[in-house]
Amino acid sequence: MTQVAEDIEREAGAEAVVKKFMFVNRKAPHGTIYALEGLEVVLISAAFDQDVSLAFLDDGVYQLLKGQETKAIGVKNFSPTYRALEGYDVEKLYVERESLEARGISEQQLLVAVQVVSAGEMAELMEQQDVIISS
Repeated sequence: MTQVAEDIEREAGAEAVVKKFMFVNRKAPHGTIYALEGLEVVLISAAFDQDVSLAFLDDGVYQLLKGQETKAIGVKNFSPTYRALEGYDVEKLYVERESLEARGISEQQLLVAVQVVSAGEMAELMEQQDVIISS
């Protein structure tokens, strides 16, 4: 067997390393590319069988609002994509309670089911992650 074939066989038999990734969304959904690009990175990470969670803080909570109309601003409404996350085994969505309250948003106004947590609980969740990517 060649060295290359041995390397491939060894890698195929090796157990994949699963990392805990948390994607922190702090930006409003429109006006910049951060929210859309961040969502695309989440989907890519999930496709590689990583332990992916999303956190929504500050203006990032607006990304999850129901009934977003974007026609007038000439951009695609990507918010329905959040409903597809479950199909990618991305089921850990956290929203900071204080961010919702500061913006007068209730959990019932959100597009998908989330776990609403306090700022302290969010900090604890972040401590448990291997990788945090913030946008």
